[in-house]
Amino acid sequence: MESRFRVLFLIVAIISLSGCAATKNLFGFGQEEAPPPSAEPPGQVIDPKVERREINEPAIDREDFEVGAFVGIMSIEDFGSNVVYGARIAYHITEGFFVEGIVGQTDAGLTSFEVLSGGARLITDSERRLTYYNLNLGYNILPGEVFIGEGRAYNTNLYLIAGLGSTRFAGDDRFTVNVGAGYRFLLTDSIALHLDFRDHLFDIDLLGEEKTVHNLESHFGITVFF
Repeated sequence: MESRFRVLFLIVAIISLSGCAATKNLFGFGQEEAPPPSAEPPGQVIDPKVERREINEPAIDREDFEVGAFVGIMSIEDFGSNVVYGARIAYHITEGFFVEGIVGQTDAGLTSFEVLSGGARLITDSERRLTYYNLNLGYNILPGEVFIGEGRAYNTNLYLIAGLGSTRFAGDDRFTVNVGAGYRFLLTDSIALHLDFRDHLFDIDLLGEEKTVHNLESHFGITVFF
């Protein structure tokens, strides 16, 4: 009989001990200690292998002077429109600012009065030659690039320009103010194409009263940096 009680007691003790071991972690008792940190750093998951490309930078000219010629149309107020042509030289002070000297020439047509009068002339033929000289300050407001095809990119600039000068017209030299805008397209490292729009303002009194006239000009030009 005693042996039966001993066997039963041993069975209850074994069940109790296994139950306590199973409920240790359930109630937060006896949490296992974290394993000591490994002396070796964890291995890198991704080992990138990037091949570096050889890049050749374009040898863009660093010259600051720009010289060239242009041709276009100029509308002289009251005297019609004719071909204008001339030359320019510019010096780029910074990437934004540049100064420009420009000279242009065109011929004036007949006024409506001269046409209707049937032969009366307000000015002689030699006085119809208009020649202007201007010194201007320009500013590049919108530098950018134009992409043509998949492998060609060209530097461009949209700029504003204004200045003072003198205009020889109708037998007199007239103080002139000019304002305008232009677009520069760098065709190569040293050759640029220009599209410009200008307004030349000066006072004139040929028609009986003095007034300020607006003489609009648009021209296309080509320049070279040196």
